[in-house]
Amino acid sequence: MSITTLIKSIQDIMRKDVGVDGDAQRISQMVWLIFLKIFDDKETEWELTSEYKSPIPSQYRWRNWAKDDEGLTGEDLIQFVNNDLFPALKTLATKANVSKLGRVVGGVFEDGYNYMKSGNLLREVINRIEKDIDFNKSDDRHLFNDIYEKILKDLQSAGNAGEYYTPRAVTQFMVKMVNPQLGETFLDPACGTGGFLTNAIEHLKKQAKTVEDRKVLQDSIFGIEKKPLPHMLATTNMILHGIEIPSNIRHDNTLRRPLRDYRPDERYDCIVTNPPFGGQEEDGIEKNFPQGFQTRETADLFLVLIMKLLKPNGRAGIVLPDGTLFGEGIKTKIKEKLLEECNLHTIVRLPNGVFNPYTGIRTNLLFFTKGEPTREVWYYEMMHPEGVKNYNKTRPMHISEFDVVKEWWNKDTKAGRAKRKETTSAWKVSYEEIKANNFNLDIKNPNTVAEDNGDPEKILIEYNKLEKEIIDLQNQLKEELNSALNK
Repeated sequence: MSITTLIKSIQDIMRKDVGVDGDAQRISQMVWLIFLKIFDDKETEWELTSEYKSPIPSQYRWRNWAKDDEGLTGEDLIQFVNNDLFPALKTLATKANVSKLGRVVGGVFEDGYNYMKSGNLLREVINRIEKDIDFNKSDDRHLFNDIYEKILKDLQSAGNAGEYYTPRAVTQFMVKMVNPQLGETFLDPACGTGGFLTNAIEHLKKQAKTVEDRKVLQDSIFGIEKKPLPHMLATTNMILHGIEIPSNIRHDNTLRRPLRDYRPDERYDCIVTNPPFGGQEEDGIEKNFPQGFQTRETADLFLVLIMKLLKPNGRAGIVLPDGTLFGEGIKTKIKEKLLEECNLHTIVRLPNGVFNPYTGIRTNLLFFTKGEPTREVWYYEMMHPEGVKNYNKTRPMHISEFDVVKEWWNKDTKAGRAKRKETTSAWKVSYEEIKANNFNLDIKNPNTVAEDNGDPEKILIEYNKLEKEIIDLQNQLKEELNSALNK
């Protein structure tokens, strides 16, 4: 059965249930069930390779209440899930003497909820998941990526869900350019469903040659997400990508902690993120930031936070809207701080529509290193591929579109390689120019050949001539119409 067919069949069953109202609840319901199924399959694997002890009490493990297709059903199943299963799993987050893995499970379920009212329909959903997916089979394990993508696409129609998802091409490119190394710590402070984190894991796996290397990798990945559904997806994603105890993936609002409370040892080597933009934070959040940088614009706060959380010589990549580049007031102060404390070496200007259908706002990728001031900023302006006017669900951005950027990027002064060169797509701007322009980073490509629209005076004359012809034609039509009506 195809993934699309599987997910659709599950959602069709849920649509019959009076308790599930809308796509968001259907997705949330499906995700917690799939999480427990995946976790149970992983536990089976861990039991074969080590002396593993489950943090979940025996009667609440998937295998002991869900696997039997003729087991609990009807009202008994609903009562068990609502009154026994969920309370037991939630207490794992705070219960004494619970393992780190147990706390992870508890954190996933602390804001979880069973929306289904019919135990018979819930049993149908459970049986479908149990019958059609086995995450201990390598083929089925890879299916989770397809399930994950399908769920993300369904989130598009579930209300304000677009902030969860960054196109895979963008996450791959940004991680590759920041280039995390084994032994370095990697953070996404607004990790959503874990796209940047999984790309970092895959990037680091190529460097991990020994058991000790793999242990170092396990302890290197950090993520924070404030909304329960993407946090659950991110945790599931980590487990399937080999992070056996994803206790570093926290359910929290990164901005809620006062900036002054971060200790010197709470710093990261690499930070890559796509913070929510276009929205505002809850009242009082801005008070966690120094005077002069207090705003409720989420993207601006995250930029200040990242500067704080980077280690000296730490590297960052962040997605930001055009509004941050040209904005004034507090935005100007934030950009001045960025250029004085960090080397903002590269801005990649993405084509329109990269984040369709979530938002049409034009976006940019900013890359910087902490610890030395900016002397010059290199810009690279990406265009749509030939024959593509815009991106959409069926034609998203493809990673190959970044190939030309990578080739240009790697032409730097390190290891004796050739310096970057200005092209029709790339140009550089000095710090002095940016400062003189009040730290406006929205600098247009000076190497683009301007389109010749002709002499303005001649265009105006032609316009007036056409306008007169239109008026004459309208009068002629009126005369003919009046003549016809008077016959």
